[in-house]
Amino acid sequence: MRRGRPGAPPRGSAERTLTSVGTGEDAGRPDDDERVERNGTARPAPEGERREASRLWHITLSVSGAEAPLKEVRRALEQLAHDHPFLLTSRYANDHAEIRYWEEARDLHDAAAVALRLWGEHRSTAKLPPWEIVGLEVIDRETYHQRIAEGYGPPPASPVGVHPY
Repeated sequence: MRRGRPGAPPRGSAERTLTSVGTGEDAGRPDDDERVERNGTARPAPEGERREASRLWHITLSVSGAEAPLKEVRRALEQLAHDHPFLLTSRYANDHAEIRYWEEARDLHDAAAVALRLWGEHRSTAKLPPWEIVGLEVIDRETYHQRIAEGYGPPPASPVGVHPY
């Protein structure tokens, strides 16, 4: 599987492309032509049309490693947010960071696979620190909202952007 932007053709192969979705006010409420229910599951495609169901997954990716100057970490995370415009928020210190965003994928395995590639694929272009992934949480949209409603789990990603711990 390859990662791609909506509308962008896969690079060099016939493999299916996983895409991310925006996180604005209308996140999780796509247009009717996308046939996605409010709970994040796809409605059945009309008869004769084959379509894989996709869902929204909330991703929290944690990375850490050797200390790096805070200014460089911030600049790298801002570049990552520019390169991957679907990031909700990033928190950072000089030796670790946490990145949170929404991903659209067929299932948890696809969402996790895309998330695990994010740091490595953007390491050189965003000049990210040579840190390793030390944590990954992938939860569906319903679970995310249930946690928030019950008062536990991560607080809503606000303010959006790159912030120090």
